[in-house]
Amino acid sequence: MKKTMISALVLSAASLGLPAIAGFAPAYAAAPAVAGLPDFADLVERVGPAVVNIRTTERITQRDVDAAGQADEMQEFLRRFFGGQIPRGQTPRRRNLPSPGQEIQRGIGSGFVVSADGYVLTNAHVVDGADEVYVTLTDKREFKAKVLGADVRADVAVLKIDGGKLPYLTIGDPNKSRVGEWVIAIGSPFNLESTVTSGIISAKARDTGDLLPLIQSDVAVNPGNSGGPLINLKGEVIGINSQIATLSGGYNGISFAIPIDEAMRVADQLKKTGRVTRGRLGVQIGELNKEVAESLGLKNNKGAEVTQVEPGSPADKGGLRVGDVVIKYNGKDIDRFADLTRMVLGTAPGSKATLTVWRKGAPTDVQVTVGEADPDTRTAGRAGGKRGEPKGGAAPASAANALGFVVSDLTPAQKRELGVAGGVIVEDTAGPAEAAGLRQGDILLMLNNQDIVDAKQFNAAVAKLDPKRAAAVLVRRGNQAQHFSLRPAPATK
Repeated sequence: MKKTMISALVLSAASLGLPAIAGFAPAYAAAPAVAGLPDFADLVERVGPAVVNIRTTERITQRDVDAAGQADEMQEFLRRFFGGQIPRGQTPRRRNLPSPGQEIQRGIGSGFVVSADGYVLTNAHVVDGADEVYVTLTDKREFKAKVLGADVRADVAVLKIDGGKLPYLTIGDPNKSRVGEWVIAIGSPFNLESTVTSGIISAKARDTGDLLPLIQSDVAVNPGNSGGPLINLKGEVIGINSQIATLSGGYNGISFAIPIDEAMRVADQLKKTGRVTRGRLGVQIGELNKEVAESLGLKNNKGAEVTQVEPGSPADKGGLRVGDVVIKYNGKDIDRFADLTRMVLGTAPGSKATLTVWRKGAPTDVQVTVGEADPDTRTAGRAGGKRGEPKGGAAPASAANALGFVVSDLTPAQKRELGVAGGVIVEDTAGPAEAAGLRQGDILLMLNNQDIVDAKQFNAAVAKLDPKRAAAVLVRRGNQAQHFSLRPAPATK
């Protein structure tokens, strides 16, 4: 709209006879005329039959019956002593309690058929905890489905129904989708089957803290839409509708879908083995801020900083070190630190991986044999350390250096315990170090990509720092380490 308005203003000025400015051209060209909004009717007619309603049930146990009866008795007690009067001769009305073994409805969701022989994709949370799962097609045929597998981390589940020559959706490539493209969602919001909503792709690879980067759209998605397909104008499914951003529980204009290529990788494993195997390095990583990146000599703050290496882990055996910044994984750039987690988890256990790391001011390659992650493992990020670390044995310096550190040498026993060849221990902090949250007991391992040998060498190196430039200090606290960017305090006269 802005483009059209600017062009209109330029034309109006010319029509008023205002002088033209040599070499002047409108900053924006006029937007092409819109022929009309897309008509989704043919598309829906073609793909709609492959979208299914999923109903889950659970069986009542004797414990459930007993709990319901106790709740009824408590409600009656509260009505008698805190509520209104009960007429004489009238017994309290009790609700009909279900009997053990009876099936009751647990939840409603959506899904879609991906093969003519009856494989169905949906969200893991749709079928989580269900005793029975029923799939209903648009022609009202209902099947009892078998859950072949569900992966909670990716929120993907694979079902199988005994049907032949079923309508199914074509799998698309979400990487070829563009922000601004029209998409539709079909599902069963509030159990209203075969409901169609439309919108556009709002963003791609949206990082919400989940395992997979998600497709964001403004398609109306509500409870019951979970597990349904996000479909492009070609009739291809590009995502599984999974989440909404909401304060009220209803649609607020932002919904998220799992990219179908990622979902299919998970689904293929679930179909074959019923479980998903993922790669593991045995490290903890953190985000690299701009100041630290500049101090380390990096052009930008892309990458993942290694804050902890688990002893005996694949990363440890491969030579990955605390303080390394992983900038590439198998040749692919690490734009955000979460990218490394996803790439590793997507690597087959036992395979070789090449990590390009920034170490001591230069890139170097590290070869790692990827291990297998525990199914329940959750990737940890940057975390605080433990208090009360042991102090060093040598006497501390009498005053803080330009970075605000009072340090002392590590004893041989401390070096063995920590598994380090050098470094110093912080006895006190002031100025920049104190402001950054560093404290007594922290271990300093590197300064501007150079190993810290002892207190004398460290203080001498700090004395030579340029006060106009921030310095990068690798700090270990507990079992974790991370870089801090500190600007030296100017010398006092």
